[in-house]
Amino acid sequence: MRTFIFAEKFFLKSDVKGPGYLEITDGIFGGFFKEVPEGETNIIKEEGKWIAPGLVDTHIHGYMNHDVMDNDADGLKVMSEGLLSCGVTSFLPTTLTSSKDHLTKVAKTIGEVSQDVPGAKVQGIYFEGPFFTEKYKGAQNPSYFGDPDIATFNEWQEASGGIIKKIALAPERKGVKEFVKAVTEEGVVVALGHSDATLEEATEAVEAGASVFVHAFNGMRGLNHREPGMVGALMSLNQVFSELICDGHHVHPNAANILMETAGHNHVALITDCMMAGGMPDGNYNLGEFPVVVKDGTARLDSGNLAGSILKLKEAIKNVVDWELATPEQAIMMATIVPAISCKIDDKCGMISQGRDADFIVLNPNMELAATYLDGVERYRA
Repeated sequence: MRTFIFAEKFFLKSDVKGPGYLEITDGIFGGFFKEVPEGETNIIKEEGKWIAPGLVDTHIHGYMNHDVMDNDADGLKVMSEGLLSCGVTSFLPTTLTSSKDHLTKVAKTIGEVSQDVPGAKVQGIYFEGPFFTEKYKGAQNPSYFGDPDIATFNEWQEASGGIIKKIALAPERKGVKEFVKAVTEEGVVVALGHSDATLEEATEAVEAGASVFVHAFNGMRGLNHREPGMVGALMSLNQVFSELICDGHHVHPNAANILMETAGHNHVALITDCMMAGGMPDGNYNLGEFPVVVKDGTARLDSGNLAGSILKLKEAIKNVVDWELATPEQAIMMATIVPAISCKIDDKCGMISQGRDADFIVLNPNMELAATYLDGVERYRA
């Protein structure tokens, strides 16, 4: 079945083009045409709209009252379906620090259900922890913290069916360099976060192969003129990516702007860090083992500390444009190809390119989501 999508603007792999027609055949992207090819009548018109790649959320713990740590295959399916309303067509279900046994079970469940979800595609698993340190623990349970152990990681990876794509740790833990070298050689991305590391410690981890900083500014030693710390590292080191939560609560827009200007928009990956209350009304929820109160746009622990977010990725791309931190093209890039590259899943998602799955979103020129298409089929309409 051959279809053409007409729209005002297309955010393609190489350039922004339009108006024009994007070919889709049997759920796969084809070519882009200024004029519809002769004789073609199967045209979907998105007049005045923009077409962008489906968004890629590489750090998300839950949605629609389900948490990845619930170890519930049906819950992952609900998350997957619900994320289409956020413009997300690919995601990495993200774990929290827990016991070795529970993480093994969660990895196995995600691995088993990963090819059977009805909505946004599971492109792998992100293990956020448990190799962290206590000072910047956030909503991670320190009773399970420990030093990185390759044998334990291999057990999780085997249980998952080999789909763990990224694991986060604190650079100051023992054995980090050896662990980072071993897992990166296996093609797994190492991220750095929930850490009181110095610039030197973070740099050593990056030299060993680590390449991502977990939710920049949050859960890490801040920038100090005498000890630049983790924030100094993510600002100054080359060839690293920074996750960034742009909900207006986790990071002040001015700080987000400094990071984008310093690192470059092509090294900032917009994420949500969303927890189970995403898409739900205010009230009481859990993030992993901790009770959380959702109110006034934030999710907080009893201590008042932020506990993940209730951000939708479609809101993040609108926010950075509204805050004048990025052009629409940069905003889309930071929520599609940049997170995909940072997690080494850009062979599966993150761009509109001939031969790829036709996963894309339709945006209004004010950056509000109008529709989400998966495999060339409209699955959500605002």
